[in-house]
Amino acid sequence: MMNLKEGAHMIYDLFLFIGIAIIYITETVILTLVPHRYRAKSIKNEIALITGGASGIGKLIAIKLAKLGAHVIIWDINQKGLAEIAEEIKKAGGKCYTYYCDIANKEEVYRIAKAVQTEVGNVNMLVNNAGYVYGRTFMELPDCEIEQTFKVNILSHYWITKSFLRDMMKNNHGHIVTIASVTGLVGTYKCTDYSATKFAAIGCHESLFTELKVHGYDGIHMTLVCPYLINTGMFNGVKPRLMPMLEPEYVAERVIAGILTNEMLIVLPNIIKYLLPLKCLFPIKMSWALMYHILKGPQIMMTFKGRELKSTTNNSDKTTNNKHVYK
Repeated sequence: MMNLKEGAHMIYDLFLFIGIAIIYITETVILTLVPHRYRAKSIKNEIALITGGASGIGKLIAIKLAKLGAHVIIWDINQKGLAEIAEEIKKAGGKCYTYYCDIANKEEVYRIAKAVQTEVGNVNMLVNNAGYVYGRTFMELPDCEIEQTFKVNILSHYWITKSFLRDMMKNNHGHIVTIASVTGLVGTYKCTDYSATKFAAIGCHESLFTELKVHGYDGIHMTLVCPYLINTGMFNGVKPRLMPMLEPEYVAERVIAGILTNEMLIVLPNIIKYLLPLKCLFPIKMSWALMYHILKGPQIMMTFKGRELKSTTNNSDKTTNNKHVYK
């Protein structure tokens, strides 16, 4: 039987929960009514690192950050793309530093991170954007491709974030952006490896957010981005039925807006955020039917062509041709 002390604690916790809920709901309503331009922070002279920034939305995010005055650092394995974006940003008057870095290699990540800190300075804005997908059903997935997907999509987040978080914590200042996916919220056909890594990326992001807040690092902001399919060629052959693929420019613009206003969660398109609770509220069979057959059902992903395994290439070819496909 519950004693008086336990009852008092329960009542206290209940009122505390209600009070906090009212405060945050009120804050959310107020911030929603205030236009972004009045809430935007300055990122001038901030040092921003973007992984997979030589193409796709990573490249667009890097260009936009540079235009806002940030000193941009780009990691990629696309040497041609690195040269092109560096030239583009510098021609526009921005500052850009590029590094060839295979983020699937832990030792290389730590080595390049030290070089960045010595040659450029302490990174206080990190965008974990690089991603990899193979695109086969579970039994068709080669072991090496499963390992590669995990190395790029989630394990690299640990090595990269650990490399720069210590300095952010010293100054209680920074911003970490995780580009995850709607496939990290809803399991997806032909993506048992990819979806698993995106679920992991979301869990890692949310757990780190909690740790930083518990230990008083309120000056380090975190933004989690979960977009629907993006028209970058990563999901080659996919033809969505109800919602068209997102355009890279739109996604990059929303990411930048989220950074400038310290937005915690961005789900694109926004309607998916309101559909996801159905997964838990409805009977499991019904919710699975809704989520998987309407949002990202097999009928859609069956057209996903995926990638070819380049098992016959030599080691040097694998370095340039059989690694990451960046968002």
